[in-house]
Parts: sequence; C-alpha cells; structure tokens
Amino acid sequence: MIRVELDEASLGATRIAISPLRDAFCAMHLALPRRRPSWPYQEWVGQAREVWREDDRLRPLWDLFEEGRREVSDFLLPRPFGTVHVHEEIAALRATDPAFVRAQVAECYPGMADAPFVQPYLKDPEAACAALADAYAAYWEGAIEPYWPTMRRLVEDEVLVRARTFATEGVDALFAGLESRGRWQPPVLELTKHIDTEYAPGERRLVLVPLVFAEGCRLYSTDDPEVFALSFQARGAAALREPAEPVAEDRLGLMLGRGRAAVLRELGGPLSTAGLADRLGLAPSTVSEHLSVLAEAGVVTRHRVGRSVYYQLTDTGRSLLALLAGEGVLAAVA
Repeated sequence: MIRVELDEASLGATRIAISPLRDAFCAMHLALPRRRPSWPYQEWVGQAREVWREDDRLRPLWDLFEEGRREVSDFLLPRPFGTVHVHEEIAALRATDPAFVRAQVAECYPGMADAPFVQPYLKDPEAACAALADAYAAYWEGAIEPYWPTMRRLVEDEVLVRARTFATEGVDALFAGLESRGRWQPPVLELTKHIDTEYAPGERRLVLVPLVFAEGCRLYSTDDPEVFALSFQARGAAALREPAEPVAEDRLGLMLGRGRAAVLRELGGPLSTAGLADRLGLAPSTVSEHLSVLAEAGVVTRHRVGRSVYYQLTDTGRSLLALLAGEGVLAAVA
C-alpha cells in the first residue's frame, strides 16, 4: 500500500503532465504475447507485436521486459515534465547521470550485479542509457508515432478536463475515477500496490500523468526524491479502433441522427472539434457541422482557449441526454 498525504500546500503544487514515453512504455506491456488487450487496442496490437518481434534495435527493451521482472527504476523512465515531444524525454534519458544509474541499479536490483540485464548499466551507464534511448526511439517510430496525433489530443483533452474539474469542483472530483486500485480518503491518497511506503505532506510533489495505454500497466515513481508521479487512464481510447456498432433502440439517435447523438454523448467535458473527431472516427468537417447545429439548438456551448475552441454541454443538453439516452452526465464546469 502506498499512502500519500496531501495538505493544502501539497494540493496546490499538484500538476498534471503529459508523458509520451510513459505511454509508449505501457503500450509495450499491453503488446506482450501473454496479454489480451481490450477492444480499443486490438487493431493496434497486431502492428505493435510485429515491430516488437522484428526490430533488433529493441534488444535493451527485450531484456527489460523479461518474465517476472516487476521493478522499473526511475532512471529507465525520466521524470515527466509535460512535453508532447517524445524525443525530449528520450534526450533526458540519454543525459542521465551515470552515478544516479549505478545507485538506482543497486537499489532496485539488489544481488543482481552479474545479471546480463544489469551489467551494462554498471559497467558503462552512458552507453547503456544511449542504447535504451535508441530502443525507445525505434519502438516509438514503428508502433506509436502513427497514432500519436490522436493520442496527443486525447491526453491534452484529459489535462484540460482534470485541471478544470480541480479548479471548479475541488480535489474530490479530481481524484474521482482516477485509479481503479486507488482510494481518496481525505487527506490521504491510498494506492494498492505491492510495496509499502508513506509520504508526508510536502515530502513529494504529486504529478498525475494521463495515458492512452494505461491498460498496459499503471506506473508510479518512488525513486525520485522530489516527485511522486502517478499514471492513470485517459478517456477516449475508442479513438484507436473502428467506429462502434450502432446502439440498439437509440432514441437520441432517432431524434437527432446518429452522428449528432454520438457527438452529444461524447461531450462529458470540454472538447475541441479535432478531439471529438478522433474519438468518434468522423471527419472534423462533419463534427464541426454537427456542433454548429447543436449549438444553434442550445444543447452545447462553445468557448475559446488560446487558438482552440472547446465545446461542452449546456443544462438543456444534459437534460436531453438524461431523458432520451438514460445517461447520467456530470455537471458542467464554469
């Protein structure tokens, strides 16, 4: 059990950060031969497994994923700092301090100094980290990069929704549904893990990391002296698959048309036209047309954040969903 106590100052310092490298790492877990991914990932996993089998540049990662190895030292996944560019995180991995690598190997893999996986990180940490960085880059290129534009929109939307929820509805709403094996018992965030540790208020800064591939594994960091990073599943992974089958007895679809009904259902929080298009598998122009009609009807509203325009449900839209779709919808944030 991990227990993180959060006082007012700790909550104020909490951040939500994107980490493409962590998403790629969890995707590798999900694509392992023994895993059976759920339906949003089934199209993707075939290509990913082919990359995993056939690219020899991934050898450092093959060693990392040997059966039975549970510990993943923080030096293998640098601290998330909010970039959307995976090569910035890979560069951070290359620049890891050799002394830190050796110390982390000794702590995370005690008694394994002669193990083939460990030896390169002890003998020449710089070369070993460079080889691992090259392996990450190769996997990204083959298995993740084609999907990253969609994934990026999903995690950026998640950051926006969570940040706005935190600002308008408070910490209870922020942690709601965040981690299936976690529980928020104010002022303590409890996580059911295979290690036992506790953090006092201010001992670690909490960083929440939304991932599209969190089904592969849930990541948390305990080695970093300043940050406790916790990953969670971002919404909208269905954007990785083919459009869903029509829902039987869809009264909302009969009234509005299936396209507009799908747009309305997806607006659980503020989303852009491009974000909706990715999630629904529709052309952005089609989604834009649906949103214009829904806005004119008063069931969605729009607001601008920088260069982007975000849409969300009005009270009328939520009532319409509840009445015709039988779906409970969270209250909108101001």
